[in-house]
This record gives sequence, C-alpha cells and structure tokens, in this order.
Amino acid sequence: MITVRDLTRRFGPHTAIEGLSFHLERGEVVGFLGPNGAGKSTTMRILSGYLPATSGSAEVAGFDVLRNSLEVRRRIGYLPESVPLYAEHRVEEMLEFQGRLHGLSRSERRARIPRVLERAGIADRSRAIIGALSRGQRQRVGIAVALLPDPEVLILDEPTSGLDPIQRLEMRKLLVELGREHTVLLSSHILPEIEAVCPRVIILSKGSIAADGTQDELVRKLGGGARLRLEALVGPDVATAVRLLKALPGVVEVRDGGRLGIHHVFELPCAQDLREDVGALAHAKRWAIRELSWQRPSLEQLFARIALDLPDDPPSTVSPSTASRAEESPASASRTTLVQLDVSAPLSTSQPAPAAAAAQGKIVYNLNPFDMGASRDLSKPKPIDGPAASPKEDA
Repeated sequence: MITVRDLTRRFGPHTAIEGLSFHLERGEVVGFLGPNGAGKSTTMRILSGYLPATSGSAEVAGFDVLRNSLEVRRRIGYLPESVPLYAEHRVEEMLEFQGRLHGLSRSERRARIPRVLERAGIADRSRAIIGALSRGQRQRVGIAVALLPDPEVLILDEPTSGLDPIQRLEMRKLLVELGREHTVLLSSHILPEIEAVCPRVIILSKGSIAADGTQDELVRKLGGGARLRLEALVGPDVATAVRLLKALPGVVEVRDGGRLGIHHVFELPCAQDLREDVGALAHAKRWAIRELSWQRPSLEQLFARIALDLPDDPPSTVSPSTASRAEESPASASRTTLVQLDVSAPLSTSQPAPAAAAAQGKIVYNLNPFDMGASRDLSKPKPIDGPAASPKEDA
C-alpha cells in the first residue's frame, strides 16, 4: 500500500531525512517514532503530497506521490499535527466545504458526513462553532475530515497532541477501530499509545531508520536487557546453584549478585520468561524464594536507548523491592552511611563493601555529620573506625 525507496529531503545544508526505505502492506497499522527533528513529519508531508522529496521515490496504492499527486491524495486521509480548521465554521459546514473540495456530490456528502461524525464521536456537536470546541473535540473533527473521502490510507501526525488523559483514552479507542479498516501510519510522542495501537513500529533517529519491526522483534533484536532475577536461600553451596541454573534450557549466563541478607541474588539474562523453570528447580531443591521476577525493556526504554545512543545492556541495579526492604530494615536505619570514593577509577554502579575497601587500602568517607560532634572536620576523610584524618596525615 505504501512503498518508500531511498527517500531524502534536504532544506539547504540541513538534511531532514536520508535514504529512508520501508513498505506498508494493506491493512497494517504502523507507529512512526522518533525524537523531535528526526524526520517524522517531513516524511508524512512527502507521502501526503504537501512536500516534494529531494531524491528517492514514494508510492501509495501503486501511484507515485510526485507524478500522480492527485490520485494519491484521493486515497489518503491526512491529519497534520496542527489541525487546519476554520474556527468560524460550524462542524457540519466544515465537512460540507471539505466534501466539495474532494469533489463529492451532494448525495455523497449527505450520506458520508453523518457517518464520519458518528465514527469520530463528534455527531452531537455537528452544529457547534469549531472555535468554541475543546482541543480534543477539534482533533475529532480533524479525524472526521480525514475520513470524509473514505481513504484507503490514513496518515495521522500526533493525533493526541495536547489532549488530556481521558481524551487520549477515547482517541486511542478510536484509532484501534480505524486500524481495522484502513492502512494507518501514526506518529506520536505518547509511547504507550503506540504500544496499544500499533503492532509494528518504525523508529527514526537523525533522519534515518534506526529500527523497524514488531514490538517483540525489536525487543529481541535491540533489547539486550531482558533478565530474570532470583533471590533465594540456596544454602552454602552457591556454585552448585549456579551450575543448576545454567543447565536450564534457554539460560546462557548466570550472574552471581552475592548475598543480600540471608538470601543469595542471581541474575539470568534471557530472551524469554523462565520463571516457571526456575521456580520448578527451586521447588525441587527446596530453595526458599524471596523474589522471582522477569523484566524486559519496554518500547519506551528501547526508544530512549536508540535516541540517546545508550549501550545495549546497561548494568543491573537494585530492584525497587530490594531498595524498599533496605529502607524498612531497622538495622539499616541506625547504620552509618558509608561511601567509597576512588578518584583513580571511573564511576561504577557497584562499589565494594567498606571492609573490603579498607583491606585494599582505599579511603572510605563517613558521611554522618554528627559523628564526633563539633570536632569533626567534614572536609577530611575519616576511616571506618577511628578519628578523622589530621591535616598532616592528609598532606
């Protein structure tokens, strides 16, 4: 239905998009994602005939966008980010005007206008002045205008921009219904909407396609961060527990996270949910489980990773449940906070325990301002046990 080959658009020295190639089948609903300036709106304007390409080609329903512009426009319903409506018109007057522009006969307009108003959920406001409508209602009028010529393709640029949460939910429901009857190319910055509406996603970054596929495919190809976390009482033989976990089908690596209280922490990077297998192993070995969870990157995390050029497998961090348990622990409430600062090494998310740091001869700061009272010089390092270092020692 839509075929794009090596599409490029330049504005003077600035290249908005370069070498875009993708194909949409009839009936597909595709989400178009990318940070501001990635080229989403430029691509949509080229496909709808509002903007010529510098090079490359684009076809809609077999018609070239440049050479057969009128045929393409007959098959497209386009909703730009800023809906172009005449504020002084009534809703039905606006649709009458648009119907005449599309060359619809009077009988066709009389048949279609009530139908598209009902479909867009704005039929009860058909006599309202457009300038008096809310932002969400104007977006619905824009949807009705896009649906009026009964197009094969809908190109919707930020259809939920500026809507409140209730209006977004209503618009999301409408988009799901439209996706059953039309080929839809949808651009949005609200990533949960793309996840709920679009089976396939195209992510743009710096004018080029950074990723293209279904959400599951993107997670498998780009995720890199899906992992299973196990906190369990496995006994003294941790090496055997690691060996048993690694022997499970689908497990490539087992990361030993060390002790957390009386339990031991394991992380298993994996592409699929293995909680049932790990739970069955724990039951067979009589391990007492405190946490068994599986997480994979969301579309929002993948989008941020591509847009910000983050590493594929960020270092693991303590889970929220672990952090909350540490905060609720009476022992942790009375414990002095200890932080290791090693200026010779790069920053790391994991630091050795204070005792281990002391054994290695590293300086450990005591950040408790009440330790030693007014005699404490907070600008000088203080060992874990003992008085603060004197200026001579520091020198």
